[in-house]
Amino acid sequence: MTQRGRAGARPGGHPGGRRNRPEPENRAPVAPRIDLTAARARVRAVVEPVVEKAGYDLEDLTLSRAGRRFVVRVLVDTDGGISLDDVAVVSREISAALDAAEESGGELLSGEYQLEVGSPGIDRPLTEPRHWRRNTGRLVAVNGVVGRVVSAGDTGVVLDVDGATRELGFAELGPGKVQIEFKRMDDADFGDTDDEHEDDEHDDEDDDEDEGEGEE
Repeated sequence: MTQRGRAGARPGGHPGGRRNRPEPENRAPVAPRIDLTAARARVRAVVEPVVEKAGYDLEDLTLSRAGRRFVVRVLVDTDGGISLDDVAVVSREISAALDAAEESGGELLSGEYQLEVGSPGIDRPLTEPRHWRRNTGRLVAVNGVVGRVVSAGDTGVVLDVDGATRELGFAELGPGKVQIEFKRMDDADFGDTDDEHEDDEHDDEDDDEDEGEGEE
């Protein structure tokens, strides 16, 4: 076997006489290369029918790597929102479908995967008509305009901008973003304020009666 080295280096070694250290025998094997775009498409083809059958919309599906393990993140939503119990149910159905696809001979990910199922957060961009519809009544910002969603149809949305109604078509709208609103303390309704006040009045009346009985 012919050994090649740089000038000033010993064959098979580094300059200065250092020898190459042997690779540790227990070194973790390198994860096989995989086309994540193609793998994501395969996974989506399995997941999307399951989500639709459950009555939800598949809002997003991402595939990434964490060491030798794949991480599959699925976001689902529906009108009226989705509960934690609903997420747990659809998560089990997705997991079963992925396992069945693997067992049937279809190579999806070629390794272990971690499945994460949830619903989109408030920071999710509004890009589809259903996104706008599900945020009716909320304050949103889009294309430099801030207004409250009055209604949303298949072709556009109606916004209340400073008391004036504006109708905008989806063709002229970019991604919208829901604005977080903090309610003023003086406008907040704590619900039990009147009850507490009435209780205080009853307590004062009871104290007066007790004092009157003591004087007799």
